[in-house]
Amino acid sequence: MTPSTSPENELTATEGDPAASSPSVTPADGAQQLPADIAELSYEAARDQLVDVVRRLESGQGGLEDSIGLWERGEMLARRCQQWLDGARERLDDAVAARCSEDGASR
Repeated sequence: MTPSTSPENELTATEGDPAASSPSVTPADGAQQLPADIAELSYEAARDQLVDVVRRLESGQGGLEDSIGLWERGEMLARRCQQWLDGARERLDDAVAARCSEDGASR
């Protein structure tokens, strides 16, 4: 899975050395493969599509087959969003651990 390098995929640090560059956030690897059209989505795009799926399901206007298809797509979109969130959490945990080790080494 290769995420796009658009600005919405980047997380920048608000603390620390302002001269240090911040690598972009990448999604955590998922256990199950997602279809290519979903696997390539940024967090924001997947979230927006998921909101649309939920709105369409809540409207109750589709038939059973349509609703099942929407539900399945919604599950995949939710998994994609979780991959991005897990990747961001890993990156934040690494940053906190690095900061703690720097603080411990400077004492």
